[in-house]
Amino acid sequence: MATVFTRIINGELPGQFVWKDEVCAAFMSINPIRRGHTLVVPRQEIDHWVDLDPLTVSHLMAVGQHIAKAQLAAFEPARIGLIIAGFEVAHTHLHLIPISDMGGLDFANAATTVDPAALQDAAEHLRMALRHAGHREAS
Repeated sequence: MATVFTRIINGELPGQFVWKDEVCAAFMSINPIRRGHTLVVPRQEIDHWVDLDPLTVSHLMAVGQHIAKAQLAAFEPARIGLIIAGFEVAHTHLHLIPISDMGGLDFANAATTVDPAALQDAAEHLRMALRHAGHREAS
């Protein structure tokens, strides 16, 4: 059975995408810790990131860097935090979170509900920053 992330990538479930390419997709978290919280997900369903092939890991990190730079431009946080936890969904995913301090990485602070318009607005800010940086993959 396909994971929830595969279903989002395939368009079976809604998602606010900011990046799509042949290896991965990135979309806004529906339970963001902070505004702009983005997930980078490989198209290949692999549960634990250590089981990904090195080229996929490299690609995810490169895409993560592009998105993090765009998050810095769009949301002006002190840093972009990166978490690869993998307990919520059995499908590798990078959490890229605009933060001002270490407390910004605490999943206890994740929103349980978010206004869809707020997610759409954050996604559009991020897509604009990605396009401004010359990334055609910004969807």
